Amino acid sequence: MTIERIINKFTENHPQEDTTALTLAFEFADMAHRDQTRKSGEPYIQHPLHTAYLLASIKADLSTVAAGLLHDVPEDTSHNLEEIESLFGSEIASLVKGVTKLGTLKYRGIERYRENLKKMFLAMTSDLRVIFIKFCDRLNNLRTIESLTPEKQQRIARETLEIYAPIAGLLGISQLKWQMEDMCFKILYPDEYHELEYKYEVEKKVERNRFFQKVKNIIIPRLIEAGVEYELEVRFKHLYSIYLKMKEKKRKFDEIYDVFALRLIVPTVDDCYKALGIIHTLWKPKSQRFKDYIAVPKPNDYRSLHTTVFGPENKSAEFQIRTREMHEESIYGLAAHWYYKMRPGANASYQQPSWVQEIIDVQKEISDTDELVKKIKMDIFHNRIFVFSPKGDVFELPEKATPIDFAYAVHTNIGNKAAGAIVNDKIGRLDQELKNGDFVDIIIEKKRPYPNLAWLKFAKTKRARDRIKQFSKKSTLTNIKRFIPGIKN
Repeated sequence: MTIERIINKFTENHPQEDTTALTLAFEFADMAHRDQTRKSGEPYIQHPLHTAYLLASIKADLSTVAAGLLHDVPEDTSHNLEEIESLFGSEIASLVKGVTKLGTLKYRGIERYRENLKKMFLAMTSDLRVIFIKFCDRLNNLRTIESLTPEKQQRIARETLEIYAPIAGLLGISQLKWQMEDMCFKILYPDEYHELEYKYEVEKKVERNRFFQKVKNIIIPRLIEAGVEYELEVRFKHLYSIYLKMKEKKRKFDEIYDVFALRLIVPTVDDCYKALGIIHTLWKPKSQRFKDYIAVPKPNDYRSLHTTVFGPENKSAEFQIRTREMHEESIYGLAAHWYYKMRPGANASYQQPSWVQEIIDVQKEISDTDELVKKIKMDIFHNRIFVFSPKGDVFELPEKATPIDFAYAVHTNIGNKAAGAIVNDKIGRLDQELKNGDFVDIIIEKKRPYPNLAWLKFAKTKRARDRIKQFSKKSTLTNIKRFIPGIKN
């Protein structure tokens, strides 16, 4: 890897930027790491170079790429953060400091591991770009992991699968997430990996290509006739996600139907829906396999239309339809989101994802590392669902949330006075598990002064639990310790 390649990649996405800082950062890092080598024997400077190239590839800004070049200088050389700040400014120095903090705690047993997780969670609340650098650092380390002992390889792979990859998914950086997952899959489960790789790349390749060509031959003339500009490509599910689905569904490889899909990239949102109409006139859609993530984006801002149809030969064909901007954001996540917001003429204001604020709120309440990590992993880093109010407003809730969680998401008074729920036009219970896409209407009891303490048994969100505990202090109901052990009045 060379600094010229990094500058060329960066300039593709930021043609107006002055890249002098990248050249200077490389020269300083090259001087600082001189005579250092990695376990593999290659010059150490190759690691920060590859890290910076990965950052440039996900459209990271100038300061982030420069910090990628410098990220190991304070920890692994005789040069310090003060020198970096005096040469490159406070922004780059702050990013390098953030990465250095994350790198100081290595895995030495479960307590140090949890402390490391805590530092990662909190780093995200100050500047998400620190995590971008850490991901690219980790990905390059995985690519050169063969020189490490088998035990260390296993430890790094498990840590990556449990923490790094899920957070990359939460940030929407699928480009990094799937690479980390597949590399770790190969290290941890080599037999399963190679068996699946053979089925995927050899056994089904010819059949798959023939089917796609048949679909393309049918749809392309219709898109041209409708005047829709398009890019049509094949999207393949990655090996680890196939493996997980086979385990989860207890199915064989041949029984997984969304192993691949056709991705249709069009100029505008209107074209997305026009293309969807064309597909649905050509082939009958599967009613339960349509998702409109444009109208209702995922928590990580992923946007796209997904539909599965009974295609040629009555075989299932999945389509993903999106604009170029949506596609870039689906690959590069929040890095691309910032890139589009910061272009000339764009609105430069940026709002953090809601879960970042959730981490901040939890951290203010809990000082114990073990409890903090557990709380964040269980309450924040898990699947989310979207639930609709009768007016069509969309509320994002954690998986397995209940109508009482929905009620408090709408308004505290709605939660406090909740007496029942109507879910999808049917009378429901306040403790029932909501599903993605449910329509929920809360029945209120106007004279109810306080929430019911028993709701703490099934409330899932921090907001709902906090409000129940807060307002129950004003009531004379049963002592809260009956429901939440260890909590004092």
